[in-house]
Amino acid sequence: MGYAKGSQKTNGIHLRQYSRAYVIADKQEDKRVVFVSVDACMISTLVKAQVIKKISALYPGLYNETNVCISGIHTHSGPGGFHQYILLDVTSLGFVQQSLDALAEGIALSIDKAHKSMKPGNLHVTSGELVGANINRSPTSYANNPAKERAMYKYDIDTTMTVVKITDEHNGDVGMISWFPVHCTSMNNTNGLISGDNKGLASHLFEKDMNPRALPHEVEFVAAFAQANEGDVSPNTKGPHCMDTGLPCDTEHSTCNGRNEMCVASGPGRDMFESTLIIGSKQYEKAKELYTQANITGIKLSGPIDFRHQFVDMSKQELKLETGEMVKTCPAAMGYSFAAGTTDGPGDFDFTQGTNSTNKFWSFVSQFISKPSPQQVDCQKPKPILLNTGEVNFPYAWQPSIIPIQLLRVGQLVITSLPGEFTTMSGRRVRNALTKIFKEDGKIANATVVLAGLSNAYADYIATFEEYQKQRYEAASTIYGPHTLSAYINLFSKMATMMVQGKPVAAGTAPPDLLSKQLSFVLPVVMDSVPVGTEFGQPITDAQMVYKQGDLVTVTFNSADPRNNLMTMNSFLAVEKRSSDGSWEVVYTDSHWVTKFEWTRTETLLGRSSAVISWQTGSDEPVGMYRVRHSGYHKPLFEDPQPFTGVSRTFKVVGKSKSYKSYINFVHKNQNRVMAYQPLE
Repeated sequence: MGYAKGSQKTNGIHLRQYSRAYVIADKQEDKRVVFVSVDACMISTLVKAQVIKKISALYPGLYNETNVCISGIHTHSGPGGFHQYILLDVTSLGFVQQSLDALAEGIALSIDKAHKSMKPGNLHVTSGELVGANINRSPTSYANNPAKERAMYKYDIDTTMTVVKITDEHNGDVGMISWFPVHCTSMNNTNGLISGDNKGLASHLFEKDMNPRALPHEVEFVAAFAQANEGDVSPNTKGPHCMDTGLPCDTEHSTCNGRNEMCVASGPGRDMFESTLIIGSKQYEKAKELYTQANITGIKLSGPIDFRHQFVDMSKQELKLETGEMVKTCPAAMGYSFAAGTTDGPGDFDFTQGTNSTNKFWSFVSQFISKPSPQQVDCQKPKPILLNTGEVNFPYAWQPSIIPIQLLRVGQLVITSLPGEFTTMSGRRVRNALTKIFKEDGKIANATVVLAGLSNAYADYIATFEEYQKQRYEAASTIYGPHTLSAYINLFSKMATMMVQGKPVAAGTAPPDLLSKQLSFVLPVVMDSVPVGTEFGQPITDAQMVYKQGDLVTVTFNSADPRNNLMTMNSFLAVEKRSSDGSWEVVYTDSHWVTKFEWTRTETLLGRSSAVISWQTGSDEPVGMYRVRHSGYHKPLFEDPQPFTGVSRTFKVVGKSKSYKSYINFVHKNQNRVMAYQPLE
């Protein structure tokens, strides 16, 4: 989910998706807010509604849509199909109930765990600059913003990371939240493995640092690397180059010889895995530095906890600009450059970014969906409309009209729940407007306003009016027209004013619940089978007898469709090390960076499949006896899925010593004997 590339299919796991929840309460006022950061592409209207339904049933009166913010990190390597609007589910072959259930249940579980682990504590907020972890992928659009405004900033991207340090009343470490803008597109659109990308990895690194002996799903210290105004911000810091020549792409349109397909940004690593590691590590290292210094350099949060939430129809907003001009937003529509994709992941057809004119062929094709009315064409200009999504409701809505906006306040900290992808300058304008209100009207001298991107719903991109004129990808995906950002600033500013005045806001009309109307074309699992004489979980290609530190361990197993059971809070794989007492200890799972679970359907009609489990041993991996375990569920025909597990042979990891070569010779000469007397000592 994210690249809108139909050929990109899930075939395994590199890093599992996690939900990280924080409940913050004011004992005196008995108010509380919840912030959740989720390793997902974004949060959908359906996901938020289902989570609130579950958590409000557990704790009536405590949690509802108004005081819970759920934010996606924007990984492009997670399953899709969890939206209720057609356009967002097209490339996943429609709605996928399993995707919705997994997200909603996992998020609700994380909130429940946070609630049950509440304790008295303190929060400190601090900020610092992280350079070299992001670039602007639409610099010509950014350059169209007023020169006076651009002169206020050193870079064409935000480089500020904001960190909240959470400790108990005895200053014991509890958790951390970081906000920093960068797309989770280090893993490119050829990847088929589920991954939290650079932000998911940063969380794992921080949590491993603070919970060195715990498995990922057992950690007590929780570290979230939340998203911010990443709309035009890429992690691929080498920038866009032509794949055929290696030369820089055309800057204005991101093309190579007039076509966009060959213009791809990459880096800073040699491949997407190394790039993910570098960008994730940079975020982790900066966050750890800020966390460590927060008690000294940061602000201790104090004061009230508050929240405001409102549903608004973004297709019908009217407002007066500072110039006195009355403007309005439009029903949703996608421009031609939307289909061009970005330099992080180009589109498949002959579209280019920066297109301000229509094409007869594509205009003819798009009119089969909905022909834009003259009013829509005029409202959206200069966007050439490719998909007139806001004026069609067959078989149900294609994109949202009603969107939630929300503010959470924790003392001097204000969390702005952005329901989409705000570009760098769009985010700055929102943050500046709110900071002014809280400082001047709210009398909060050290107010810190953070932007939580992709929160509570998804309304695509939000570019500035000036960027909209350039009609690159972000502008073409600004669905409510050229004044979308102004409308959001107006709405958030009114909400902030009501908050500092202690006044409520109107709830607004909630979006429709379209769950019962969803269409899905994803076929269910009918059956799984294995070759005669074999079993599920049985190794097809077993481990070697011995590996040295730094080697790659690979085992192929008879497997079954992972959709039979997602192994939530569990794992499809385990690397186990034998302890001195003969017991086996799990040291790695499918949530670790050093492992991969890759599943392949080998015979469709017979329902046969295999799983390749790989473990990249470290150069300092503890020597000893290991084995690889594969677990899952297989589905018999006309029956419910049944569990299975299988293990590799026991093998030894040895150090890179002079005796290694002689040891290998010994193994080869005495292979049968070694096999008979496993495990080796």
